[in-house]
Amino acid sequence: MPWREASPLDIKREVVLRALEPDANKSELAREHGISRKTLYKWLNRFRDGGLAGLEDRSRCPHERRVACSGEMVLQLLELRQEHPTWGPKKLRAVALRTASPKDVPSVRSIARMLKRAGMVRGRRRSSALVTTDRSAPQPVVKEPNDLWTFDFKGWWTTGDGTRCEPLTVRDAASRYLLAIDAFARPRQMDVRRVSERLFQLHGLPRAILVDNGSPFACTRARGGLSQLSAWWISLGITFHRSRPAHPQDNGGHERMHSDLAKEIESNPAPTLVEEQALLDEWRKTFNEVRPHESLGMRCPAEVYRSSPRRYQGSRRMVYPDHFQTRQVSANGCCHFEGHQIRISKALAGFKVGLLREANRIHIRFYDLNLGAIELPERAA
Repeated sequence: MPWREASPLDIKREVVLRALEPDANKSELAREHGISRKTLYKWLNRFRDGGLAGLEDRSRCPHERRVACSGEMVLQLLELRQEHPTWGPKKLRAVALRTASPKDVPSVRSIARMLKRAGMVRGRRRSSALVTTDRSAPQPVVKEPNDLWTFDFKGWWTTGDGTRCEPLTVRDAASRYLLAIDAFARPRQMDVRRVSERLFQLHGLPRAILVDNGSPFACTRARGGLSQLSAWWISLGITFHRSRPAHPQDNGGHERMHSDLAKEIESNPAPTLVEEQALLDEWRKTFNEVRPHESLGMRCPAEVYRSSPRRYQGSRRMVYPDHFQTRQVSANGCCHFEGHQIRISKALAGFKVGLLREANRIHIRFYDLNLGAIELPERAA
């Protein structure tokens, strides 16, 4: 005669009835049946509330079902995702809430499932954790708009007619506001300076600027890593920061913005550079005024950014301590001091530097920036 298999409900009933016996050891009973004490007491409570019927399995469905969103809302969200393929469920929901009632807009998780069903989500490749031993990363203080601007050139691509397009992008770190995105054929110091002057006149001066180590922003072979452009920024009263070589994470927010730009603009280039600039202008407007940012509480950068109170008034007057002597740097990057020709840097041509001699060393300053020291050769006896 075959053994009769006990159902889960039969096991529950047996356990509960044995647990209700006088002097029953509930801990031992739970171990015997491979359940936790918490589960045993849950069954006991259900039995006291509903008898044996209370031990039957209960549905895990929510007590109240959310009303499914309309087909029109689904279509709106999918069209918005098609238009902005880098926007995730949180951004899509935030934009939809601007024109619809919260009860008509699905939750973030529902939108994520919707995108997955529509085939609009690609799997991410898992990356290994980045371990960094270099602790010399720049650490500018960023609390308010204009505390830090970041400059960079997006990698180049070609337009439909074969013209090279390499946009210069300028971003406010605190508000994420994209101050400029100008398409150029190649990165040139004169173009960056012209864009800088336009932005300084329009928005005022930032307290600091962060760039990478490439031309025309910096020169790793020059004193202080300065180029003509960064020397000019310092002369205006702007603190100059450089990211570490091969460490794009030092300017991670800017790099992320470039990644979105590559997916939405670079992947589908315009026929000409002029038309490409028009697309970039429209993309910048959307980035600043439409696209919500989670780090800003789902607000747009334009809602957070405000101009700097520091007005653009040209280079500052140079004032060095009394014990320093002042010399102007010539076009070849040198100056004369106590019978010696001192090589400073061509990036500082036309500027005055402060020099201080200590024994056979000459210390060099450019405004508040220490440019190190030069060892003088020993004079022949």
